[in-house]
Amino acid sequence: MNFVPNDLQNIAFKKSVMGYNILQVEDVLLKVVEDLSEMIKENSKLKEKLEDTQDKVKYYKTIENNLHNSLIIAQQTSEEIISNARESAENIVKEAELKAQQIVDEAHKEVLGVKFEYERIRRELNAYRAKIESTIKSQLRLLDDLEYDDKQTDTEAV
Repeated sequence: MNFVPNDLQNIAFKKSVMGYNILQVEDVLLKVVEDLSEMIKENSKLKEKLEDTQDKVKYYKTIENNLHNSLIIAQQTSEEIISNARESAENIVKEAELKAQQIVDEAHKEVLGVKFEYERIRRELNAYRAKIESTIKSQLRLLDDLEYDDKQTDTEAV
């Protein structure tokens, strides 16, 4: 770069017969045109670089939005899975409690059935015992009667 803004303001052209020195003016104009061309090229490159950078920013923003949306969906899905798992666990617990209650009820019924059977057998045993005792007592009475008859027959014969 040939000039900076202060340089251009401070240029003083020498005066000649017809005005300013043509060679000096043409030299300064040539350098200004070179600087201007260089700045235009640099400006153009910077604009292209800016557009590329803006395109990349848009691309990364799109990726960011997609990731954000994916995270939201993943979070919602995980919440649904957790909710479904809790419901499933609650259902399993309720089913287990019902099954346990059924088992307890069946065991209670079985215990009652065994108690009733025990009482029936005990009554039958008591009835059988009473019947046997009655039979034995009657047999003993018969034996006593036979002995008494034998003793009387022996005393009569004497």
